[in-house]
Amino acid sequence: MPPVRTRIAPSPTGDPHLGTAYIALFNRCFARRHGGSFVLRIEDTDRERSSRQSEDKILQALRWLGLDWDEGPGRDGGKGPYRQSERSAIYSDHIRILLEKSLAFPCFCDEKRLADLRREQIRLKQQPGYDGHCLGLSADETARRIENGERHVIRLRVPREGECVFQDLLRGEIRIQWSQVDMPVLIKSDGLPTYHFANVVDDRLMEISHVIRGEEWISSVPKHVLLYDSFGWNRPVFCHMPLLRNPDKSKLSKRKNPTSIGYYQAMGYLPQALRNYLGTMGWSMPDGEEKFSLAEMEARFDLKRVSLGGPIFDREKLDWLNGRYLREDLDDAEFVKHFAEWAFQPGLIEQITPLVRQRVSRFSDVTGLAGHFLQGELALTAEDFTHKHLDQDACRRILLFSLWSLEALPDWNRDAIEAGFQQLAENMEFKIRDFLFPLFVAVSGKPVSLSVFDSIAVLGLDLTRARLRAAIEALGGISGKQQKKLEKEFQSESP
Repeated sequence: MPPVRTRIAPSPTGDPHLGTAYIALFNRCFARRHGGSFVLRIEDTDRERSSRQSEDKILQALRWLGLDWDEGPGRDGGKGPYRQSERSAIYSDHIRILLEKSLAFPCFCDEKRLADLRREQIRLKQQPGYDGHCLGLSADETARRIENGERHVIRLRVPREGECVFQDLLRGEIRIQWSQVDMPVLIKSDGLPTYHFANVVDDRLMEISHVIRGEEWISSVPKHVLLYDSFGWNRPVFCHMPLLRNPDKSKLSKRKNPTSIGYYQAMGYLPQALRNYLGTMGWSMPDGEEKFSLAEMEARFDLKRVSLGGPIFDREKLDWLNGRYLREDLDDAEFVKHFAEWAFQPGLIEQITPLVRQRVSRFSDVTGLAGHFLQGELALTAEDFTHKHLDQDACRRILLFSLWSLEALPDWNRDAIEAGFQQLAENMEFKIRDFLFPLFVAVSGKPVSLSVFDSIAVLGLDLTRARLRAAIEALGGISGKQQKKLEKEFQSESP
């Protein structure tokens, strides 16, 4: 039996997500339980959205949780590079093999034709997908168009009849009709691979034995299976974990629950408690104990104990577990040490000091001015947002539009935040003083405080997002229907 090798392959396109840590934990435990290796690979072929800053945050978050890797960035295991952006030559070699076997083909269809095709298929109530238009091109015409520099992608040829059959470690045999599978793009027009192609090639060359990932990827398995079979490669063992859920059973998302690992770090959770809690998501120890170490989970880990019911991420349960760690694992001296590390982080204090130093007469004044930097979510009511020029609906709109504006910032800094808010206030036709009022209350708990631009810059997106959403809920919340309407309005008013 070949050695067990598992992997986690996050895309550096945003904040480190709880789902990434959840899947990383189960991959690492499975590898450790079987004496294998856990690989970290960065899937950064999306040039527009990927960033090294996001990658650094992901690596830092996994290290903070104690989920280090055997191979990956900074730990060469001889099968790198471990960033897809550095593996272009490898993908070029492999796509050439598929083209030579006529298992892949160039597609010259532009976005307009594809959009028109999709609209017509939806109108006719057909399965949306590529119709194989360019499969009918002759070899001479294809070569001529490529030689002329015509923009194109490379697609995978997919059967139109029969079904794909594959095994899932948790779910048994799965069958999907080939007619339900689109002909995916393997190489984009910029020459970079898509997820589907790079994922399969990298898993093969890095000798990944078990692909353990979220169940949202089940529908993609036929494309991956077809690639493995086209190259004549053995398939890995597929295992699709249940998705994390909100208490209302919806998919865990930042709109209903903080999903960034950075949020939980900023809120003062212990990494071992958060990691332990993720370990209870769809899995349990044989003795039923809910508090266990990483070493204990690795020693007793068995994928057969994974439940397919969607695990509920309940923050109240996490609070309970974190409280147990604080009380049971830390004596007074350790509590002081960990609290000081959280509350008096040098980087945080260095950012706060210039904001308060010219405003205080004694150190005891600092708490009143800057206490909101050391708080989690604030206890707010609708009455806190009473304003002579703004009703509750206007406050909700300002808070939601401001949140979306912050999430879209390419660079997180005070000047960019101020410029974005100034432009948004103008577009929404609010005086800047009135516009900033609900933001002051949501961020600091007070209508007047330190500069809201500085406060948001220091707090970061994770905590700011949580506070703005909590403030919106204090104002009565926004229904799904209202949000869709506001999204359209925001698109017309955003900077």
